[in-house]
Amino acid sequence: MRYIGSKRSLLENIDNVLSKHIDGTEQTFLDLFAGTNVVGRHFKSRYTIISNDILYFSFVNSKATIENNDKLTFNGLKKIGISNPFEYFNDDKNIRPTDHYYEKAYSPTGQAMYFTKNNAQRIDFIRDSIDDWSNKKLLSKNEYYYLVSSLVESIPYISNITGTYGAYLKKWDNRALNKLYVRPLDVIDNGRANKSYNVDANELIKSIKADITYIDTPYNNRQYASNYHVLENIARNNKPELKGKTSIFDWKALRSDYSMKKRALNAMEDLIKNINSRHVILSYSNEGIIPEAELVNLINKYSTADVEVYHIDYRKYKSKIKSKTSGLNEMLIYLSKSKARNFKNNEISKSIKKTSTWKPRLKASYIKSPLNYIGGKYKLLPQIIPLFPDKIHTFVDLFSGGANVGINVKADKYYFNDMNYRINDLFRLFDRHSADELVDMIHNRINEYGLSKTNKEAYLNFRKAYNSNPNPLDLYVLVSYSYNYQFRFNNSMKFNNPFGKNRSSFSKNMEEHLRMFVNKLHTIDAEFTDKLFDQFDTSILSSKDFVYMDPPYLITTGNYNDGNRGFLNWGAKQEKSMYQLMDNLTSRHIKFALSNVLNHKGRSNDLLKEYIDARNYITVTHLNYTYRNSSYNTKNEESDEVVITNYNPKTYQVDTLF
Repeated sequence: MRYIGSKRSLLENIDNVLSKHIDGTEQTFLDLFAGTNVVGRHFKSRYTIISNDILYFSFVNSKATIENNDKLTFNGLKKIGISNPFEYFNDDKNIRPTDHYYEKAYSPTGQAMYFTKNNAQRIDFIRDSIDDWSNKKLLSKNEYYYLVSSLVESIPYISNITGTYGAYLKKWDNRALNKLYVRPLDVIDNGRANKSYNVDANELIKSIKADITYIDTPYNNRQYASNYHVLENIARNNKPELKGKTSIFDWKALRSDYSMKKRALNAMEDLIKNINSRHVILSYSNEGIIPEAELVNLINKYSTADVEVYHIDYRKYKSKIKSKTSGLNEMLIYLSKSKARNFKNNEISKSIKKTSTWKPRLKASYIKSPLNYIGGKYKLLPQIIPLFPDKIHTFVDLFSGGANVGINVKADKYYFNDMNYRINDLFRLFDRHSADELVDMIHNRINEYGLSKTNKEAYLNFRKAYNSNPNPLDLYVLVSYSYNYQFRFNNSMKFNNPFGKNRSSFSKNMEEHLRMFVNKLHTIDAEFTDKLFDQFDTSILSSKDFVYMDPPYLITTGNYNDGNRGFLNWGAKQEKSMYQLMDNLTSRHIKFALSNVLNHKGRSNDLLKEYIDARNYITVTHLNYTYRNSSYNTKNEESDEVVITNYNPKTYQVDTLF
């Protein structure tokens, strides 16, 4: 869900700050300004979560994913013949007209363009159906909040906006033309009595305590209520009168003092003063309404421990208002409120610890493929992804493999293509099921066959069963217990990887990678194709699109390109054919990036070097595992891995290159 100030990219940083201070006795985690509840969900497996936000659509999401631990059955709906409400909502034949409130408010029917008429009608029907079922006692409270939040979470993916609902676009964005598709939400059962609130944070804090408190107040003059009024209105469904071109309701009661220059500092002091918590982490921005020095000074008045201030480079939310500073830094400030102490108003403690830049670990920034696929680019993503254009309509991962690159790229449409149809069958399975469903199915297979790190006989029996009846679920489970988690087939396409004794299993780490990958996959418009690279239909692409190629490397050896694993081998013929494709893309002004190696263990890819030398529009960026880029003339090491582009990856300029 696109949301200003979302802390999804900072979760690892928050975790790292906290880990320096906790002693293991902490039980409760308070998320005071929860927003999309991404922080609460991250910590739910470890603590009892108390979530709060003044916006009702955030509260509904918290009721559905934080407070709720149940596996919902919707038994009440089964009494009226609806076994699965999501299948019911997504089936066109079930959509019937209601009072057309949202259609008249937010679609061309009412001279607005937030949604297409068809999608607005779907919202009308789905939202009113949920309330109707609730009124008829066909839904439990948890089921009610779960369905409302599932609808609200699905809406941004068909909204004709740039990111917020402050205004709609005057022309239809491609995503807005897609049909509204309501997806179920993932829920973690932590076995704890979590609690959700929908009140003013400054009032709540006076009557509640927690071991850990996370604070993420608004930091500029953008009011969340006005920026997300459409989602708020749909969540509430009380259908107020709307005014103006933006069809907005009277949201003044939801106005935040933290977004008002005259009130922000006083509101923050009132909050910090009244917090009853052993550990407090505050997120703020160096471009915030409250200057850093004033904010730190204020916090020192009430912290019983040394205040720690971390500055983290953070991609700026893009707006038409030009920034006064050269870059945006997100601050994470740690304080403790075990006992209060007093400081003079203008005093800033000399004991403050500062770091100019804190680079998060990979996990904080990129999603890792749940497949251990040879040649995967996960470790190189911090070097590769920044070379890609910011705006991509259709992204084609032509040799997608484990999809490490494609799943981390921002685009409107995705094609994951690979000749290994067994791998793509896995991704299609992931796309059809929620993370919870997949994990349940995986554990059922593990239990059915008695798989473990030490039971070789069970593994061999399971491998035999898979080869007799290949299917993607069993392949994933099989790989989870195989040597080095590898995908290996013989010429007859029989899986032949040996048992990973005492090493391989479906671990918690694997489950986490799977969940993150599947959750992201369910938010994008992805299609998986099983073609040879030169058979993929590139005629559908335009200059707004982008092609990434990570083929087998001509001068390295791997079991995916030796021709002995049931798939076509890679040789000079295929390499030259790929160059022809690259020339074709270039002639049509379609940008591409190619991952490859120029030298490896004393071998030279002369074909690729000749291709580069013959084309003056090619840019070569050298990569290394110390995460620094080097120039083209840098002395080559044992393996010279590169990214080759037909555009300048620093400026993305193409006009002088074609």
